[in-house]
Amino acid sequence: MQRALVLAAEASEASEIPVGAVVLDADGLIVGEGRNNREETADPTGHAEVVALRRAAAAAGSWNLEGCTLVVTMEPCVMCAGAILQSRIGRVVFGAWDDKAGAAGSLYDVLRDRRLPYRAEVVGGVREAEAVAQLRAFFAARR
Repeated sequence: MQRALVLAAEASEASEIPVGAVVLDADGLIVGEGRNNREETADPTGHAEVVALRRAAAAAGSWNLEGCTLVVTMEPCVMCAGAILQSRIGRVVFGAWDDKAGAAGSLYDVLRDRRLPYRAEVVGGVREAEAVAQLRAFFAARR
């Protein structure tokens, strides 16, 4: 989570919503990382999770990231939850809950929906205070 928080801070410095993500392999090594970059890239899919998943898949030479863990500073949205399930990530660890758009237990629970063919373990609230503080500071500066 420490690296994800650093990436979130980098996103904030670039005027992006401060969210950072890393993908860890089964040995706990970072195989992909990303931060929000929608504004920079004009890409609506430029969420930290999607960027990290793309980089991890490129490093692995495969879309299938089974056995990996995604660590992200904010609860994934519906789009990111779909990408997580499509990549076969087995575990998602996140910091801040997102009551407005969260898809890992807050508003929706896409990652653990038994109607879907694949599910992920979810661990929320890890270093939550730090992740929330970054988000609050970012939005306070813009209001």
